[in-house]
Amino acid sequence: MIITAGKFKGLKIEAPNEKITRPTLSKVRMAVFNTLHAMTNFEGKSFLDMYAGSGIMGLEAYSRGFGEIVEMESDSKVFSVLKKNYSKFERDNIRLYKGDSLKCVSKLKKIFDVIYIDPPYFSGIYEDSLRAVQDYVSEFVILEHVTDINIEGFELIKQKRYGKKKLVSFLKPRKALI
Repeated sequence: MIITAGKFKGLKIEAPNEKITRPTLSKVRMAVFNTLHAMTNFEGKSFLDMYAGSGIMGLEAYSRGFGEIVEMESDSKVFSVLKKNYSKFERDNIRLYKGDSLKCVSKLKKIFDVIYIDPPYFSGIYEDSLRAVQDYVSEFVILEHVTDINIEGFELIKQKRYGKKKLVSFLKPRKALI
């Protein structure tokens, strides 16, 4: 995998074993960040990836100007790849957490501008993930999924389909709409 845009465009990133993770395709990453860029300025903003895998989404965000990156991953083997991928970067504004994302989010007690949620498909934790971040996001939640999800507490801003099943939904917390 390579970073698709920004100051680190073209940098190669190691992918974990595909039996454990499902890396987001480059065309989807480009579309996600292009859509997001049309809605907000990235400069200096914070980005949380709850199910980081290789860390490619956070690295794309960092490359494009986000000022703070937080990555969460629970699998030990995948976390070691994540650490290796981030070892190439100055780490002052990058934090990596190994553990259950649903528990880690509230422990950080931090509001993020953008939160990316892409857990294992059919894991049944989409709604739990949205509830976990509801009080910790100021602008957008980006949700990558293949089934319909109850987005209670959020407003659907935009949704894109990739292939026959894959959806990327851009959500805004309802509290931010007031």
